[in-house]
Amino acid sequence: MALETLAGVISLASNEIGQSRIDAVKNDILKLFDSIEKYDDGTFYFDEKVDGVGPLATTSSVVQGLTAFASTASGRVKLPEDNILGLTKYFLSIGIPGDAKEFFNQVNSLSCLENSRVSVPLILALPATVVSLTNKDKLKVRVTTALGSRSPPLKVKLVRAFISGSKDASVIENQELIFDSEGAFHILDLLPTSIDVGKYTFVFEIVLQDSEDAKVYVTGGQTKVPVYISAIIKIENAEISVLDSDLGSVDTQKKLNLGKEDDVSLAANHLQKLRLSFQLSTPHGHAFKPHQAILKLKHEKAEHIFLVGNSGKKFQVILDFLGLVEKFFYLSGRYDIQLSIGDAVMENSFCQDLGHVELDLPEAPEKAPRPAAQPDDPFSKYGPKAEISHIFRAPEKRPSENLSLAFLALTLLPFLGFLVGLLKLGVNLKNFPSAPVPAMFAILFHVGIGSILALYALFWLKLDLFTTLKALGLLGVFVMFVGHRILSHLASTSSKLKSA
Repeated sequence: MALETLAGVISLASNEIGQSRIDAVKNDILKLFDSIEKYDDGTFYFDEKVDGVGPLATTSSVVQGLTAFASTASGRVKLPEDNILGLTKYFLSIGIPGDAKEFFNQVNSLSCLENSRVSVPLILALPATVVSLTNKDKLKVRVTTALGSRSPPLKVKLVRAFISGSKDASVIENQELIFDSEGAFHILDLLPTSIDVGKYTFVFEIVLQDSEDAKVYVTGGQTKVPVYISAIIKIENAEISVLDSDLGSVDTQKKLNLGKEDDVSLAANHLQKLRLSFQLSTPHGHAFKPHQAILKLKHEKAEHIFLVGNSGKKFQVILDFLGLVEKFFYLSGRYDIQLSIGDAVMENSFCQDLGHVELDLPEAPEKAPRPAAQPDDPFSKYGPKAEISHIFRAPEKRPSENLSLAFLALTLLPFLGFLVGLLKLGVNLKNFPSAPVPAMFAILFHVGIGSILALYALFWLKLDLFTTLKALGLLGVFVMFVGHRILSHLASTSSKLKSA
């Protein structure tokens, strides 16, 4: 806000403000950027750390003030390129804010950066960060301004590419991408055979062709982008076998067609083993280790999960039922076999039912653990719960109806006596005020007393205690006010009569 105000002052009185003062403001701006904060992904932002003012509002205020000042002040405000690009990436990475004001600040800040006299940032982005070897996809790169306008003439170089999280040497170095003028893409036409399935980090560099453009645009040096190379993984030599524990010989062996339908039927006892094995390889013939390789055996009363280990291309798991009888709770019967293999770069990930195995396990000892009860429907726990039944204690014995009515009559008897007394003795209205205002207060006082009596009756019939107390509080204040006024009038009248 202060920078925008200074920009307005300079635009109105630019001839009267010395260059030394403008240079002092530029130095203050550089000091302001010393307090800029940074995320791990290279985005920069300002945070005022004041309640109700978030990083978006603070960063937007700085950017708008900076660009407004730069548009009016003479000379350029020289800021580090990574700061300008980092601020732009911050506004682009936060998505669409839920608040309309924050959305305006976001778009307005990007517009200021695109038309800034400080430097116009160029953003390198990939339309797709997943490249399929199976479909022979091409790696495409697009370079635009903050709001998506076309960039000036430039070249994009692939400096290097390496496997993410690995210290191995680069698999690609110094490749210049081909520019497609029709789609405004820079394309790496063919991926070299050194790139196989996996997650890679590609390092790009933007090179402006015109030296004059370097005075206007900032590229930020090298840009790292994560890229996933995916493909259909070859699954070979898949088989499932039942082995004899003593000799290790194969009792039953069946081939599997993983990724497609299978329905094998096996039988085994506690003295045998179950072996599942298969091989996974990439299109280039290298070993592939998926993120998940899980074998599940499911009984009607329990299910068990086992991880499938690997050695190179070969994956294998051997279940020794003799050592698993306690884990299986000594439950004989049918166990359904399910295999799940999945990875983000494996295009043919699957979760497949392979068939079943009939297990014959020994009888459970007396103190053997029992499986937890399994619901018939695994989603039943999200359904309605059983109705809670509760027996309330029997109500206490009450008096008979005739006795209750007799007690009610005795309760009303004093009130009836009061009414009879009024009729016999008559009502004394000598002290009732004759003046209009005191008479009004007297009437309101008696109405208030009657309302309180009616409230007591309603409490007896239908109202609860809290509602009655709220109403009684309001009526009490009203009756106290009008009662005080009428009593003051009566006291004043009485004192005048005595003095006379």
